[in-house]
Amino acid sequence: MAIDFESLKDSVIAAVQSGATKAKELAGTGVSKAKELAGTGVSKAKELSEISKLKVQNSVEQDAIRKAYAELGKLYYAEHGADPDPACADLCQKITDSMSKISYNNERIADMKAAGAPDPEEMVENAAEKVEDAVETAEAVVEEKVEEIKDAIHDAADDKKDE
Repeated sequence: MAIDFESLKDSVIAAVQSGATKAKELAGTGVSKAKELAGTGVSKAKELSEISKLKVQNSVEQDAIRKAYAELGKLYYAEHGADPDPACADLCQKITDSMSKISYNNERIADMKAAGAPDPEEMVENAAEKVEDAVETAEAVVEEKVEEIKDAIHDAADDKKDE
């Protein structure tokens, strides 16, 4: 039985070329799917990051509104606290009562400080700073994770291209 090596060689080359073509097609499909998934992942990460930023901005705006209301109330109380409109009389009385309580509490605080107790205002300021630091850290972590995901997806796509 004679083996036709030329014919066999041609068949093997054709099969290898066909396999290579199919492998390239599959790799291309895989890369395009990976890019599509990467785009979706990046898009979702950006969306979540934007939502977080908007929520923080809303919180800042709500705080600005509270401060404006407080200033408005202070102005009214300064002008009309002694003789308020009947609609505002109860609120003005609450403010007057609260101011008396604050004065009393400040006297107690001064007594406590004299006795060596911790300063409540300082404790509140420290807590506020820690909250601000935590928000900044959380934003940085989110940004970092988004970048890591982008890099991982990009690396995976590059690996697929190399194959």
